[in-house]
Amino acid sequence: MNLSAQNPKWLDRKEYPFESNYFQLPIGKMHYLDEGQGENIVMVHGNPGWSFEFRNIVKELSKSHRCIVPDHIGFGLSDKPYDWEYLPENHAKNFELLMDSLNLDNILLVVNDWGGPIGLSYALKHPEKIKKLVIMNTWLWSVENDPYYKKFSSFMGGGMGRFLIKNFNFFGKSVVKQAVGDKKKLTKHIHKHYYKHLESKKDRKGCYTFPKEIIGSSKWLDSLWLQREKIYAIPTTIIWGMKDIAFREQELNQWIANSQNPTIIKLPEIGHFPQEEAPKIIINELKRIH
Repeated sequence: MNLSAQNPKWLDRKEYPFESNYFQLPIGKMHYLDEGQGENIVMVHGNPGWSFEFRNIVKELSKSHRCIVPDHIGFGLSDKPYDWEYLPENHAKNFELLMDSLNLDNILLVVNDWGGPIGLSYALKHPEKIKKLVIMNTWLWSVENDPYYKKFSSFMGGGMGRFLIKNFNFFGKSVVKQAVGDKKKLTKHIHKHYYKHLESKKDRKGCYTFPKEIIGSSKWLDSLWLQREKIYAIPTTIIWGMKDIAFREQELNQWIANSQNPTIIKLPEIGHFPQEEAPKIIINELKRIH
């Protein structure tokens, strides 16, 4: 493994002081964290993030748990092959291969953004391996008839959005800032870790494919939602940033209506990334439920 790929100049190793692990997939190497010992906590990121966003949780909980956090292909320190279809369903297959290789049980599964469908697709296939779920600002159903998501997906996943992301790293640089509850809390130094991992135009294919697939992957999302009873009985905590511009209160309410007596934690001043914006709250809750 190229050490410069493991330790790019932009990466603050004080913020992210973890050993890199790599899982060989047919398409390339998937980077993941595997820190600590004890019961298993698996955390799954979305777009345009990577395992960095869970760093504060890993630092604390790896003292008492085994924390596993993959970077999807095309993100973070994973390979970024240009000649691959970055469809969410393919990311889910990669995640399943990694999980199968680790052979984990009694998993506390934490998901955010696209990590929801990707991580929960594994839970639907292997509910017996999942001890508890933590759902943070995500979804698992088709939104093809929702004007809000149709508009966003059409623009950000269309020609103009692709142009802005490919040429200007727009999603990481601009959309991330808009999605947090308090923009002052996302310092320039931390913020750069959300886009510097997508350094070249060719590295950004995954980032500009995800927005299109909010609508483009509707059939896959619908197929997952139709199976939701398989995970209905798994104890679930929903932690929701109420200032999120991506997933609103109505998405939270859909989760509540389709979960069995979930624990609900509303964070009124937090946006799209509770793990970045309110790590202490997340840490305390994960300790409590696991």
